[in-house]
Amino acid sequence: MMNTVEPEIFGAIRFGSVLENVIFNPYTRAIDYEGKDITENTRCAYPIQFIPSAKIPCLADTHPSNIILLTCDASGVLPPVSKLTNSQVMYHFISGYTSKMAGTEVGVTEPEATFSACFGQPFLVLHPMKYAQQLSDKMTQHKSSAWLLNTGWTGQSVAKGGKRCPLKYTRAILDAIHAGTLKNAEFETYPTFGLQVPKAIPGVPSEILNPARNWTDGAKDFQHEVTGLAQKFLENFEKYSAGCTKEVIAAGPAL
Repeated sequence: MMNTVEPEIFGAIRFGSVLENVIFNPYTRAIDYEGKDITENTRCAYPIQFIPSAKIPCLADTHPSNIILLTCDASGVLPPVSKLTNSQVMYHFISGYTSKMAGTEVGVTEPEATFSACFGQPFLVLHPMKYAQQLSDKMTQHKSSAWLLNTGWTGQSVAKGGKRCPLKYTRAILDAIHAGTLKNAEFETYPTFGLQVPKAIPGVPSEILNPARNWTDGAKDFQHEVTGLAQKFLENFEKYSAGCTKEVIAAGPAL
């Protein structure tokens, strides 16, 4: 399947790459991509030059014009992409939200929300607000835009049969961000979370962009899921709120 969905990555898995948690034939080196005897969560590392379109050397000429926070929301609630205000990028950076999926850790059999401050909580020395402020200052200095990119589920939660956002749509979103066209798109406010969601992106079905329009089980069920995730955000942020500004605290979900 990966040879058609991710042909460049599939082509990079060859002699010189390093695979983890996979079953393979020691004589032919053929990989059993369907095998789950060790774990569902497999990994591969390969030299960057194995990707034909890679920029080599991997160095930028300027400071980034776009900062992208990556999450994987298994509840199907967060939009595929949201434009963040200065305060919102600090809030979501401090929250560090994503979902643990089955197979990623021992004992994880169902998707569950998890938060890791600044997406690296075990390595933080200072209060997360200190790092969030540094990020904000750099963004202001270099006039960078901020985005929350969700590669998780759409239409429903993973537990209720939702589908993961296709990679081709995520790529189209990233292309629009890097091209600068998404910055000037028309946006609408996503309730509860207060996020700015684009109404249209070339190559992406418009109904996918706003989860409220793509939900398959009615408005009441959708709002229940939204409220549930918002509550988790608020409960997690309580441990940091004493060290945060009121503007950052206000950038979280509103119930």
